[in-house]
Amino acid sequence: MIRLTIWNEFEHERIHPKVAAVYPQGIHRALADGLGCAEFFIRTATLREEEHGLSEAVLESTDVLIWWGHMAHKNVDDTVVDRVYARVLQGMGLIVLHSGHNSKIFKKLMGTSCALKWREANEKERLWVIDPAHPIAAGIGPFIELPEEEMYGEHFDIPVPDETILVSWFQGGEVFRSGCTFRRGRGKIFYFRPGHETHPTYYHPQILRVISNGVKWAAQPGGAKPVYGKSAPLEPLNR
Repeated sequence: MIRLTIWNEFEHERIHPKVAAVYPQGIHRALADGLGCAEFFIRTATLREEEHGLSEAVLESTDVLIWWGHMAHKNVDDTVVDRVYARVLQGMGLIVLHSGHNSKIFKKLMGTSCALKWREANEKERLWVIDPAHPIAAGIGPFIELPEEEMYGEHFDIPVPDETILVSWFQGGEVFRSGCTFRRGRGKIFYFRPGHETHPTYYHPQILRVISNGVKWAAQPGGAKPVYGKSAPLEPLNR
């Protein structure tokens, strides 16, 4: 069984009625309900919990961490970021969703600004599967169509991905690398773009299928194992 922790700021849902109407119990709860199956043991965590819900004990019992953040990236404690970073290098999988591209942890792992072009207009989006043989694309078909989503466009300032699995086309004409994988140390990272907080994207069965596939792909057999313990010089070793 894969031990999955779903982290969400849980800020928009508490502040904005439009978002609360879509995700009344939070994006983390919608994801937990949508991904719930016999293959996953799921816990959730949010920004306002002690240590943001990501204590050493929680992370040590997490095989894969899902991260959704947007308006409160700067409020995430650097100690927690460093803790997550070390765990990824040790083998914990990381799934970064939508605006998580601008999170401290994703930027630290990528080493770039992760800046991109965006437009908050409601546009039709088609996510094309360009690597149908990849396990993250299993059971998806040639594309996923979303009637309304926020546009993210190129250029996306990230290192060249190890694999690009999905590319988005938007009604306005832009394209975007929407599903990319990276490896850092022993850890696997999957960035997946869809999921603006005002749209019911995380109820879409194919979107949930991609995320579920991503969790299975990112999980290490036997879980993440510390290399030398908590004080390991992991970053120099990774380089």
